[in-house]
Amino acid sequence: MSQSSPPPRASSPRQSPALVAVEGRAALLTPAGEIIAGPPAAITGPLAALPPPLLVHAPAVWRRLGIRPRPALDLLELFAFVHPARALVPTPRGLAGFFDQPTPGADPAEQVGQLAGFAASLLADLARARRLPQNRDAAALAAGLGRAGWGWAEAVLAALDEPAALPSAEALAVWRRLPEWPETAPLPPPSAHPVGAAEARRRLAEILGAKAEARPGQSDYAAAATEAFAPRAERGAPHLVLAEAGTGTGKTLGYLAPASLWAQRNQGPVWISTFTRHLQRQIEGELARLYPDPAARRQLSVVRKGRENYLCLLNFQDAAQGMGLTVPPLALGLIARWALATQDGDIQGGDLPGWFAELFGQGAILALADRRGECIHAACAHWRRCFVEHAIRRAESAELVIANHALVMNQAAHFWNWGEGAEESAVPTRYVFDEGHHLFDAADAAFAAVLSGVEAAELRRWLLGAEGSRSRARGLRARVGELVAGLAPLEAALEAALIAARALPAPGWAGRLAGGEGPESGDLAGDPIGPANPAEAFFHALNRQILARTPGAERPPESAGMPREVDLHPLDPAVIAAAAALERALARLAAPLAALRTRLQARLEDAAETLDSATRNRIAAACRTLGRRALERLTAWREMLAALAEPPPAPGTRPRFITFLRRETLPGGGIEVGLHRHWLDPTEPFAATLAAPAHGVLITSATLRDEGAGDPVAAWEAAEARVGAGYLPRPAVRAALPSPFDYAAQTRVFIVDDIAGGDIAALAGAFRALFLAARGGALGLFTAIGRLRAVHARLAPALAAAGIPLYAQHVDAMHNATLVDIFRAEEESCLLGTDAMRDGVDVPGRALRLVVFERVPWPRPDILHRERRIHLSGGAPGAYDDRLARLRLRQAFGRLIRSDGDRGVFVLLDRRLPTRLYPAFPEGVPIQRTGLAAAVAATAAFLSEGVAEAAKK
Repeated sequence: MSQSSPPPRASSPRQSPALVAVEGRAALLTPAGEIIAGPPAAITGPLAALPPPLLVHAPAVWRRLGIRPRPALDLLELFAFVHPARALVPTPRGLAGFFDQPTPGADPAEQVGQLAGFAASLLADLARARRLPQNRDAAALAAGLGRAGWGWAEAVLAALDEPAALPSAEALAVWRRLPEWPETAPLPPPSAHPVGAAEARRRLAEILGAKAEARPGQSDYAAAATEAFAPRAERGAPHLVLAEAGTGTGKTLGYLAPASLWAQRNQGPVWISTFTRHLQRQIEGELARLYPDPAARRQLSVVRKGRENYLCLLNFQDAAQGMGLTVPPLALGLIARWALATQDGDIQGGDLPGWFAELFGQGAILALADRRGECIHAACAHWRRCFVEHAIRRAESAELVIANHALVMNQAAHFWNWGEGAEESAVPTRYVFDEGHHLFDAADAAFAAVLSGVEAAELRRWLLGAEGSRSRARGLRARVGELVAGLAPLEAALEAALIAARALPAPGWAGRLAGGEGPESGDLAGDPIGPANPAEAFFHALNRQILARTPGAERPPESAGMPREVDLHPLDPAVIAAAAALERALARLAAPLAALRTRLQARLEDAAETLDSATRNRIAAACRTLGRRALERLTAWREMLAALAEPPPAPGTRPRFITFLRRETLPGGGIEVGLHRHWLDPTEPFAATLAAPAHGVLITSATLRDEGAGDPVAAWEAAEARVGAGYLPRPAVRAALPSPFDYAAQTRVFIVDDIAGGDIAALAGAFRALFLAARGGALGLFTAIGRLRAVHARLAPALAAAGIPLYAQHVDAMHNATLVDIFRAEEESCLLGTDAMRDGVDVPGRALRLVVFERVPWPRPDILHRERRIHLSGGAPGAYDDRLARLRLRQAFGRLIRSDGDRGVFVLLDRRLPTRLYPAFPEGVPIQRTGLAAAVAATAAFLSEGVAEAAKK
């Protein structure tokens, strides 16, 4: 750890000042015991003359005070050291809840006096646990962090009351103390015994227990789900079940009952896929009811995510040894503590608290994961301790695998397109897709292809390494050099590939493109080599066409975060010529890579009697990575480039793909341009690569159907079209279970008709009036980040004056999951968000009693949507738009009522809502068009009635 002069500090946490800040208000407790409270300006002056203060979540506090970061004793840092891998709502009130202390009010002056007590409690916890194995190296680690300037080090060492037994560098070397995964024999394929409806109902009753409230809809749902677990009668014809379960049905346990029964009976896994990390966490929590014993739960279930979500031990070692990864020493020390306590090594939504990245920057987390496909697999010294490999092997023997749509689809595509990654018997035969209304978008992302500057430059970096930068990227030579050494054909293929890789964008390409610098001149059509860099020449040509075709190009829309998109046709001749040159260059790259892969695979057979297990594993991993990371991508890019020479589709014909050009500004500056290709209907490859090979698929959601058109049959047909059922030979089984909630009694819907669209002041005034009427517990939803930020700036002071905490996505230094955790814990708080909040918030009770939607959520009018509304709408593009808007309104409304005792109001601040969208709301819900004043009064009265009724009960 690098050493620096530690900041000035008080002699103990109890002698430190304490600081709490919310929007517009703050409180400072001085060492003399005086509380200074008021607006931020009243705090910042006295604060400057004091030692570093005790506080909770320093980045959020400094933002709310409007000052630059400075030294502080952040209680979250101390918590992460004392209780690694433990959950905590990162507020003073969250700490009060953790220690089971009385929860203070929302006023900072009520909270600031508790901070010293929280520090003392955490240090006492550490002192009690100092002899436990997990704290064996805690003193050495704390000593090293102290030399790096950590303000808590002295107090931590006093609590541990023992000298550091190891050098701090050795204490960081957690990779030496993690367990290795064991090798096991491959499992036989599962059998195919069915699960009966009555059995599923009994299993559900066992999970719920004798004292559970009877929910007939949940039992019916479990029975209907068993159709997805029937034996398959014909290859390529899975049992497909579409099950819509209204909010409150209890669908998670409803499908876990037959899924777990089938898995136990047939000795095979069921993969349960979700769209959001939030639901993955929720399902993981429900598994405790299915497997009460933690050891059995860990053996029989596993959460799977993409490799980029896990701590890479090789990256961590490089950072700990100062090998180019700029991760703060404190972050490394706390990650070392966490790595020994974590259940699965997931640093993106697992048991590493979401606020960890907020304290140290998302870059610190990304640097410690494999974000760029650089894993060297079996060549890594930490391979047998790797968190990813642990998860993969646990999934091979688990009954239930909780994954996500992107991972599941990508794995299916890799296996069925390349025959890689698994034996056919190990490919899952049963899937449950929860949040099934997201399948279309998830498939769109998984099966799209992008040839862009960023993607091509990343491939060059993967092949050639860092090329002089401080990055640790090793390049292909470092990955396979030992495997090809002394073998002339393999060495020649490797050298040829590395030479050909220089046709990809060179370092600094984005800045050159932004500055308008063109490639070297040359005859693109006739020169077999082309300009110095054919990839940069191609992107320069794309950029020129985009700028020429964009309406209003003098005012770049991407400067406001909006990318430019233009149609591919008619193509500029310069693009066609540059594409041909780049396709030839990519062919020169693909050929030696394919030869290298083929010859490496041949070694597995030709040298079978001499290769040791480690070398065989390294060769297999190298072949797999070459296919996935390079050859598959190059194949798609070459197909896209070759297609540019073909004539455009005739007007009126239905294309298979939608291809267009996009230009956008990169976060660090520079311009990104790319050629984008999407399937017109992405559920077609989803059905071919995943659904058709499966034996049974359950697709479920609370919002599968849109009944707004008034035709139940048409609603089911539209739902089937959105999940690709039409591409399968066997008709889908349809099941619909209504919500058990009495929406007519529990909810109200108001359409405010006197707010002018685009008037930020009026919009902010409406949010203020409604949030104050509800006295908090409100979720504000926006269709644009810019409007969210503008409203937040006007809304925050008014709510602060009323003692109502306000949190906001894209404003607060917190991730979505952290914001939702705080919102759920603080009943009177309010939260602003965009799409992710519309569909990813589960907050039962009074903590969410009002949803205010800023405007009708029409689909974004981009090129993709334009083509799909033409070709997938059945001749009714307007109805296609309406269906998408209704489904989004249903999802937003669904955030409101999560339990029988909930009562809530939904307000839309858009008078342009057409009545044909009213069926987005449950039947019987009172819908009233009214002015803002009447909506505010009615909201206050309706929610007050709910409080009075709850008090009577």
